Amino acid sequence: MVAYVVAHVEVVDGIGYEEYSQKVSATIEAYGGRSIARGGATEVLEGEAPGRWVLLEFPSMAQLKTWWDSPEYLPLRAIRARTAKSLLVATEGV
Repeated sequence: MVAYVVAHVEVVDGIGYEEYSQKVSATIEAYGGRSIARGGATEVLEGEAPGRWVLLEFPSMAQLKTWWDSPEYLPLRAIRARTAKSLLVATEGV
């Protein structure tokens, strides 16, 4: 069953976040994932959600978690944590 990462990101340090942006896609692809939506135009239909939205797809929750804890992604997580306010959720698809 496919699995998704749904992320809401408010960048607080654009220069620092650029390093994350430039490197993250290669780690996602290396673990079988792909970007479905990333930083494009959004329209909030209800509530408040400043910032950008990201939707990633992985073949399974196991592969998603392997990517999440991978030696390639761990240093990037630290960069993201330092340069953005983020909410990330992993969920299985149907």
